[in-house]
Amino acid sequence: WHYQNFLSTFRTWLDHAKMHAKHKGHEAMHAEMVLILIVTLVIAQLVLVQWKQRHPKSYNLVTLFQMWMVPLYFTTKLHWWRFLVTWFIFSVVTAFISFRATRKPLDCTTPRLVYKWFLLLYKISYTTGIVGYTVVMFTLFGINLLF
Repeated sequence: WHYQNFLSTFRTWLDHAKMHAKHKGHEAMHAEMVLILIVTLVIAQLVLVQWKQRHPKSYNLVTLFQMWMVPLYFTTKLHWWRFLVTWFIFSVVTAFISFRATRKPLDCTTPRLVYKWFLLLYKISYTTGIVGYTVVMFTLFGINLLF
């Protein structure tokens, strides 16, 4: 049994050594890839800043649309149905409130409705952040092991 265990370990080590020999010299390629990534990120950031300065309306419209649609894409692809239902409810309620806020003449209860909706969203987000931070800190300090 020990002999078989030794052979298995030796084969694993040999395969690992072969893999390193096969990929020798790739460090320069990896450094080049990281450099290309950093340059691309810097250029993309500069382009975005220029776009925002020169065409703020289109920038705001496109970024708002993407912030709304990217979660839809990923939740559908990853089958996160609870998040998808939450996204749908948020979208419907926000669309309704936006519809009410764009009517002429403005109903006297609409400003209060808009304020209450976004205050509720703020409170939910803030509470979720605090609870998440607390859970992370409890986990880092090992307090979660008590439960």
